[in-house]
Amino acid sequence: MGSIEIGLWVTAGMLAMVVIGMRVAFAAGLAGFVGLVWLRWNGFDYDPARFGKALEISVKVAGQVPHSKVSAHALSLIPTFILIGYLAYYARLTTALFEAAKRWIAWVPGGLAVSTVFATAGFAAVSGASVATAAVFARIAIPEMLKIGYNKQFAAGVVAAGGTLASLIPPSAILVIYAIIVEQDVGKLLLAGFIPGAFSAVIYALLIITIAVVFKNVGPPVGGFTWRERFVALLPALPIVAVVVIIIFFVYNPFGDAWGTPTEGGAVGAFIVFLMALARGLRWAQLKEALIETAKLTVMIFTIIWGVLIYVRFLGFADLPGAFADWITSLDMAPLLILVCILLAYAVLGMFMDAIGMLLLTLPVVYPAVMALNGGESVAAADSAFGMSGTMCAIWFGILVVKMAEFCLITPPIGLNCFVVAGVRDDLTVQDVFRGVTPFFVADAITIALLVAFPWIVLWLPSQAG
Repeated sequence: MGSIEIGLWVTAGMLAMVVIGMRVAFAAGLAGFVGLVWLRWNGFDYDPARFGKALEISVKVAGQVPHSKVSAHALSLIPTFILIGYLAYYARLTTALFEAAKRWIAWVPGGLAVSTVFATAGFAAVSGASVATAAVFARIAIPEMLKIGYNKQFAAGVVAAGGTLASLIPPSAILVIYAIIVEQDVGKLLLAGFIPGAFSAVIYALLIITIAVVFKNVGPPVGGFTWRERFVALLPALPIVAVVVIIIFFVYNPFGDAWGTPTEGGAVGAFIVFLMALARGLRWAQLKEALIETAKLTVMIFTIIWGVLIYVRFLGFADLPGAFADWITSLDMAPLLILVCILLAYAVLGMFMDAIGMLLLTLPVVYPAVMALNGGESVAAADSAFGMSGTMCAIWFGILVVKMAEFCLITPPIGLNCFVVAGVRDDLTVQDVFRGVTPFFVADAITIALLVAFPWIVLWLPSQAG
């Protein structure tokens, strides 16, 4: 049996384990280890006397890969980004953001829901975790919307969908993971997420306003705020802006050299938010809770990475990514149509897997195929299929797949944000949240279509960084 056939059988076995409920980290790690042993023993012509040697070699490979990759400097971004979000919550910056958005925006149809979307977008700019964003605003925004007569399903859907913006708007843990897996510049990918993230928030807001205009009883506007009250509400929210500006200048300084690396920017941002939280009365119990929650989420992400990296190393030995890329480029279809089919496959796969696991499992195979479609890693824009260089194609595709990961956070039956919102609110069931989030599928589909049709929305900002 050839290495490609072994790769296909092992991949099928791993998917079967995921479908029956095994955690992605353990399914990928087990499948990768079994695949390594199988490949090595296959190279020994299945000699029973050499099975022990095949096992020994595979154990060494499986043991070395996770440490060598996870110890990468760039991955230290993840815990600092997550910590920023939890500290901002305990510093009550989230409440300040929501109050400012409410006073400035709530007068439009569906205004409180629109305010929630922009507040979650603001919080996403200091938090790298969609789950944390959804949990925080389920406590803050839903009671406010229910108080003035919003449908509870719609209110829950707004929060669940708004929480997904943290996947795209930097600092984003998923963007960092993508950059590590495909070996691209973390700073440029983080920059690329700003405009598409803001664009997604605007599309959500337009959808909410349209629904509120058509269905008069869905989202009544909220008025009565004076200009003085609006400006006063901005002051407590300014620290969020300060942290975002600092992170941007560490990643990319438009007036000169960058201040430092994205990792350093994340650490400085976390320290500044910590000082803000102390100034606002942060107690030891709250700091302890923030650190514990950060550790839990970080360990979960790193465990998935460890398991998947073993599987990825097996794929490399089996040469499955190369074979898939060759097959994709041999198809008698337009490259853009193939890309759309790949994105649709992500939409289906996301119904059964969590976002991080899905990207980690698929990118080692799908990414080389997409790059091959465009003409390769080093192709110039003039010679490419998508009209962009290899580096820009990597960034563009990264934003597209992360947007698909956002989409998967609200799709049944595994939509994690929907479970989080339902878990925070005792008056909501998971079914309520899934019903409320349904209109946002349309908004996400429109956003993805526009990002595919107009790549400059993604590429303009990173192209300015050189």
